[in-house]
Amino acid sequence: QVQLVESGGGLVQAGGSLRLSCAASGRTFSSYVMGWFRQAPGKEREFVAAITTNAGRLYYADSAQGRFTISRDNAKNTVSLQMNSLKPEDTAVYYCAAGRGLRWSNLDDYNYWGQGTQVTVSS
Repeated sequence: QVQLVESGGGLVQAGGSLRLSCAASGRTFSSYVMGWFRQAPGKEREFVAAITTNAGRLYYADSAQGRFTISRDNAKNTVSLQMNSLKPEDTAVYYCAAGRGLRWSNLDDYNYWGQGTQVTVSS
């Protein structure tokens, strides 16, 4: 069992930055692929970024590539998402998730989800 708690969301102007964090409970954090997803009002939840167990591989959605950076600290059971050059279309609830599947961008491969943190980017 893994429990995830996100933090770091807020209101920021376009072009600004935010750093989201996700704290995980449990002793097996390092064995999970960690992902960030987001869901805007009226839209489906979508993949943002993922990081493998030892941080050896990073995966990004096209919309996040070059602006967002995912990282993890297995000693502290945390995963972070640094978001730069934010745009109004990045406005959404951001969720972190833990899973052991191989389809990094597929929601179905993630077993545990946080409650989400709101990110709002004003124009």
